[in-house]
Parts: sequence; C-alpha cells; structure tokens
Amino acid sequence: MGEVRDIHKICPRFHAAIELIGARWTGAILVALMEGQNRYALIKAAVPGLSDTMLAERLRSLEAEDIVERRVIPSTPVQVEYYLTPKGQDLEQVVKSIETWSHRWIPVPQA
Repeated sequence: MGEVRDIHKICPRFHAAIELIGARWTGAILVALMEGQNRYALIKAAVPGLSDTMLAERLRSLEAEDIVERRVIPSTPVQVEYYLTPKGQDLEQVVKSIETWSHRWIPVPQA
C-alpha cells in the first residue's frame, strides 16, 4: 500500500487572487493599462478579439476590486479614462513574470 501524505490545502487568499487576475481577458487588459492605454477605445484596440461587453464587464470588476480607477474627464464630449490604482500597479511584477514565462514556454499562436 502507498504512503499516506498530508494534503496541503490551497490558501484561500491565493485562490481568490489567481481567479481574479486569471479571468479571461483580465491579464491582457492589465497589460494594456500598464503600457499606458487608458481610454476605453485604446484598451479595446490593444487586445485583439476583446468585445465591448467583455471589456466593460472586466473593467467594472477590476474597479470593484480597487485595481482600476475610472476617471471622468469633464470635456465635450465627456471622456472616460482608466488607470491602475496602487493595488493594480503592484501587479506589474507578477504580470511581467508571467509574460517572461510565456515567452519561454508558450508557442506563438497561429493566426
């Protein structure tokens, strides 16, 4: 019979964090914001295949988590810009590490 091993449960904080940043499109949106794309249309243009509905949903969820801040610019017409909060900026090293890993291990998707 095999050896019985202790089961180490996944930390609930880690699980919540990985689910948050690992949601479809979220990582790409974070990278777009880290690269200085702050208007809705610029973020959408930076992420191929991202629909308006999904971008709006992800931005709302990131705003609710205090990762993204939505700023309304009083102009004609009114403009809306999105910025990473300090909490969101703190993800930069994490995202860059994943990017480095992806360049090493993930093949370039075929068009």
